[in-house]
Amino acid sequence: MSERAAPLYCPYCGEEDLRPNEESHGAWECHACARVFTVKFNGLLAKGVTR
Repeated sequence: MSERAAPLYCPYCGEEDLRPNEESHGAWECHACARVFTVKFNGLLAKGVTR
């Protein structure tokens, strides 16, 4: 089981038929639009977001 959260939907078409891509670590396949994508966490903002 993965320690990271899985995406809930494809960022391109919005479908939920996602599976891990076996050829690339951390990549996901969308079986609706046939795209392979990754999601990367870049970090936190230096200051908190204020409203």
